[in-house]
Amino acid sequence: MSWFRRRSPEPPPQPRHLPNPEEAAAEFWRRWFELLPEVNAALGEREPHRLENELCELVAAVHPDLHFSLDRGQQAIYSLVISGQEDPRLRPYTDAWKAAAPPDDMIWEFHDSVPPVPDPTEVTVNLGARKVPLADVRVVAQVGEGLVDVAVYHPEFAALSDEQRRTMTFLSLDVTLGERLAGERLGRVETATAEPAGTIGLLELRELVRSLVD
Repeated sequence: MSWFRRRSPEPPPQPRHLPNPEEAAAEFWRRWFELLPEVNAALGEREPHRLENELCELVAAVHPDLHFSLDRGQQAIYSLVISGQEDPRLRPYTDAWKAAAPPDDMIWEFHDSVPPVPDPTEVTVNLGARKVPLADVRVVAQVGEGLVDVAVYHPEFAALSDEQRRTMTFLSLDVTLGERLAGERLGRVETATAEPAGTIGLLELRELVRSLVD
Protein backbone atom coordinates (compact mmCIF):
# COMPACT_ATOMS: atom_id res chain seq x y z
CA MET A 1 0.00 0.00 0.00
CA SER A 2 2.68 2.48 -0.95
CA TRP A 3 0.39 5.42 -1.64
CA PHE A 4 0.65 9.04 -0.60
CA ARG A 5 -2.05 11.67 -0.41
CA ARG A 6 -1.59 14.50 -2.85
CA ARG A 7 -1.99 17.87 -1.15
CA SER A 8 -1.97 20.30 -4.07
CA PRO A 9 -3.18 23.88 -3.62
CA GLU A 10 -5.61 23.51 -6.51
CA PRO A 11 -7.40 20.37 -7.74
CA PRO A 12 -6.27 19.01 -11.10
CA PRO A 13 -8.62 19.55 -14.04
CA GLN A 14 -11.55 17.17 -14.30
CA PRO A 15 -10.97 14.50 -16.99
CA ARG A 16 -13.43 14.54 -19.87
CA HIS A 17 -15.97 11.91 -20.79
CA LEU A 18 -16.12 10.30 -17.34
CA PRO A 19 -18.67 7.53 -16.84
CA ASN A 20 -21.59 7.80 -14.47
CA PRO A 21 -20.28 6.61 -11.05
CA GLU A 22 -23.05 4.05 -10.52
CA GLU A 23 -22.72 2.66 -14.04
CA ALA A 24 -18.92 2.51 -13.75
CA ALA A 25 -19.21 0.68 -10.43
CA ALA A 26 -21.66 -1.87 -11.83
CA GLU A 27 -19.37 -2.54 -14.79
CA PHE A 28 -16.37 -2.89 -12.47
CA TRP A 29 -18.04 -5.60 -10.42
CA ARG A 30 -19.28 -7.43 -13.50
CA ARG A 31 -15.73 -7.59 -14.87
CA TRP A 32 -14.26 -8.32 -11.41
CA PHE A 33 -16.27 -11.51 -11.08
CA GLU A 34 -15.21 -12.58 -14.56
CA LEU A 35 -11.58 -12.04 -13.61
CA LEU A 36 -11.82 -13.37 -10.05
CA PRO A 37 -10.74 -17.00 -10.72
CA GLU A 38 -7.54 -15.71 -12.34
CA VAL A 39 -6.98 -13.21 -9.50
CA ASN A 40 -7.38 -15.92 -6.86
CA ALA A 41 -5.03 -18.24 -8.74
CA ALA A 42 -2.37 -15.55 -9.15
CA LEU A 43 -2.52 -14.58 -5.48
CA GLY A 44 -2.52 -18.22 -4.39
CA GLU A 45 0.67 -18.73 -6.39
CA ARG A 46 2.11 -15.43 -5.05
CA GLU A 47 2.31 -13.94 -8.52
CA PRO A 48 -0.04 -10.92 -8.36
CA HIS A 49 1.95 -9.22 -11.14
CA ARG A 50 0.28 -11.60 -13.63
CA LEU A 51 -2.96 -9.60 -13.33
CA GLU A 52 -1.46 -6.14 -12.82
CA ASN A 53 -2.34 -4.78 -16.27
CA GLU A 54 -5.89 -6.12 -16.20
CA LEU A 55 -6.55 -4.75 -12.72
CA CYS A 56 -5.07 -1.35 -13.58
CA GLU A 57 -7.41 -1.13 -16.58
CA LEU A 58 -10.34 -2.29 -14.47
CA VAL A 59 -9.81 0.41 -11.85
CA ALA A 60 -9.00 3.13 -14.40
CA ALA A 61 -12.32 2.44 -16.12
CA VAL A 62 -14.08 3.61 -12.94
CA HIS A 63 -11.93 6.77 -12.83
CA PRO A 64 -8.39 7.26 -14.17
CA ASP A 65 -7.19 8.95 -10.96
CA LEU A 66 -8.08 6.10 -8.60
CA HIS A 67 -5.41 3.92 -6.99
CA PHE A 68 -5.73 0.35 -5.78
CA SER A 69 -3.97 -2.22 -3.65
CA LEU A 70 -4.26 -5.98 -3.19
CA ASP A 71 -3.15 -7.01 0.28
CA ARG A 72 -3.77 -9.37 3.16
CA GLY A 73 -7.18 -8.76 4.71
CA GLN A 74 -7.91 -7.95 8.33
CA GLN A 75 -10.79 -10.43 8.57
CA ALA A 76 -10.66 -12.12 5.15
CA ILE A 77 -7.66 -13.69 3.43
CA TYR A 78 -7.33 -10.87 0.88
CA SER A 79 -8.39 -7.24 0.67
CA LEU A 80 -8.99 -4.99 -2.31
CA VAL A 81 -8.60 -1.29 -1.56
CA ILE A 82 -9.60 1.36 -4.08
CA SER A 83 -8.63 4.84 -2.97
CA GLY A 84 -9.20 8.36 -4.18
CA GLN A 85 -6.58 9.57 -1.68
CA GLU A 86 -9.25 11.76 -0.07
CA ASP A 87 -9.71 13.82 -3.24
CA PRO A 88 -13.32 15.13 -3.05
CA ARG A 89 -13.64 14.84 -6.85
CA LEU A 90 -13.27 11.09 -6.54
CA ARG A 91 -15.56 10.48 -3.59
CA PRO A 92 -18.68 9.87 -5.78
CA TYR A 93 -16.77 7.10 -7.57
CA THR A 94 -15.42 5.38 -4.47
CA ASP A 95 -18.81 5.74 -2.75
CA ALA A 96 -20.59 4.12 -5.71
CA TRP A 97 -17.94 1.41 -5.98
CA LYS A 98 -18.27 0.52 -2.29
CA ALA A 99 -22.08 0.67 -2.37
CA ALA A 100 -22.15 -1.85 -5.25
CA ALA A 101 -19.54 -4.14 -3.68
CA PRO A 102 -20.53 -7.65 -2.61
CA PRO A 103 -20.53 -8.42 1.13
CA ASP A 104 -17.17 -9.28 2.61
CA ASP A 105 -16.62 -13.01 3.00
CA MET A 106 -13.88 -15.36 4.20
CA ILE A 107 -11.81 -14.79 1.06
CA TRP A 108 -12.26 -11.09 0.18
CA GLU A 109 -12.94 -7.81 1.93
CA PHE A 110 -13.33 -4.47 0.15
CA HIS A 111 -12.32 -0.97 1.29
CA ASP A 112 -12.83 2.44 -0.30
CA SER A 113 -9.88 3.95 1.60
CA VAL A 114 -6.76 2.55 3.20
CA PRO A 115 -7.87 1.05 6.53
CA PRO A 116 -5.78 1.22 9.70
CA VAL A 117 -3.92 -1.93 10.61
CA PRO A 118 -4.44 -3.34 14.13
CA ASP A 119 -0.83 -2.59 15.17
CA PRO A 120 1.31 -0.50 12.80
CA THR A 121 4.42 -1.22 14.88
CA GLU A 122 4.29 -4.82 13.66
CA VAL A 123 4.45 -3.75 9.99
CA THR A 124 7.68 -3.91 8.00
CA VAL A 125 7.72 -2.28 4.56
CA ASN A 126 9.97 -3.68 1.84
CA LEU A 127 11.61 -1.02 -0.33
CA GLY A 128 13.58 -3.13 -2.76
CA ALA A 129 16.22 -4.92 -0.70
CA ARG A 130 15.74 -2.53 2.23
CA LYS A 131 13.35 -3.43 5.07
CA VAL A 132 11.82 -0.51 6.98
CA PRO A 133 10.10 -1.47 10.27
CA LEU A 134 7.38 0.99 11.23
CA ALA A 135 8.10 0.27 14.90
CA ASP A 136 11.03 2.70 14.50
CA VAL A 137 8.89 5.58 13.21
CA ARG A 138 8.82 8.60 15.51
CA VAL A 139 6.45 11.55 15.15
CA VAL A 140 6.28 15.09 16.43
CA ALA A 141 2.61 16.10 16.71
CA GLN A 142 1.20 19.57 17.31
CA VAL A 143 -2.56 20.00 17.86
CA GLY A 144 -4.33 23.17 16.78
CA GLU A 145 -7.98 23.92 15.93
CA GLY A 146 -8.99 20.29 15.55
CA LEU A 147 -6.08 19.36 13.24
CA VAL A 148 -2.74 17.77 14.00
CA ASP A 149 0.44 18.92 12.25
CA VAL A 150 3.06 16.17 12.17
CA ALA A 151 6.70 15.64 11.31
CA VAL A 152 7.59 11.99 10.67
CA TYR A 153 11.06 10.52 11.25
CA HIS A 154 12.62 7.10 10.69
CA PRO A 155 16.31 6.18 11.10
CA GLU A 156 16.33 4.87 7.52
CA PHE A 157 15.05 8.12 5.98
CA ALA A 158 18.53 9.53 5.45
CA ALA A 159 19.36 6.59 3.15
CA LEU A 160 16.14 6.87 1.09
CA SER A 161 15.29 8.98 -1.93
CA ASP A 162 12.92 11.93 -1.60
CA GLU A 163 10.13 9.93 -3.21
CA GLN A 164 10.71 6.94 -0.92
CA ARG A 165 10.72 9.19 2.16
CA ARG A 166 7.47 10.79 1.08
CA THR A 167 5.90 7.41 0.40
CA MET A 168 7.01 6.06 3.78
CA THR A 169 5.79 9.18 5.57
CA PHE A 170 2.23 8.95 4.27
CA LEU A 171 2.13 5.16 4.38
CA SER A 172 3.06 5.22 8.08
CA LEU A 173 0.26 7.69 8.78
CA ASP A 174 -2.33 5.87 6.67
CA VAL A 175 -1.78 2.43 8.21
CA THR A 176 -1.83 3.99 11.68
CA LEU A 177 -4.93 6.17 11.35
CA GLY A 178 -6.62 4.87 8.24
CA GLU A 179 -6.58 7.04 5.15
CA ARG A 180 -9.91 8.71 5.86
CA LEU A 181 -9.14 9.77 9.43
CA ALA A 182 -5.68 10.92 8.34
CA GLY A 183 -7.24 13.03 5.61
CA GLU A 184 -9.74 14.57 7.99
CA ARG A 185 -7.52 15.26 10.99
CA LEU A 186 -3.96 15.78 9.78
CA GLY A 187 -2.94 19.24 8.73
CA ARG A 188 0.64 19.89 7.67
CA VAL A 189 2.72 16.75 7.12
CA GLU A 190 6.51 16.94 7.00
CA THR A 191 9.32 14.41 6.72
CA ALA A 192 12.32 14.71 9.04
CA THR A 193 15.72 13.20 8.20
CA ALA A 194 17.06 13.93 11.72
CA GLU A 195 15.10 12.94 14.82
CA PRO A 196 13.38 15.98 16.36
CA ALA A 197 12.89 16.44 20.09
CA GLY A 198 9.65 15.43 21.76
CA THR A 199 8.65 12.56 19.48
CA ILE A 200 5.99 9.92 20.08
CA GLY A 201 5.33 6.52 18.51
CA LEU A 202 2.63 5.60 15.99
CA LEU A 203 0.31 4.07 18.59
CA GLU A 204 0.55 7.23 20.70
CA LEU A 205 -0.24 9.27 17.58
CA ARG A 206 -3.31 7.13 16.91
CA GLU A 207 -4.56 7.71 20.45
CA LEU A 208 -3.97 11.45 20.16
CA VAL A 209 -5.79 11.85 16.83
CA ARG A 210 -8.71 9.62 17.82
CA SER A 211 -9.18 11.69 20.97
CA LEU A 212 -10.09 14.64 18.75
CA VAL A 213 -13.17 12.84 17.42
CA ASP A 214 -14.38 11.14 20.61
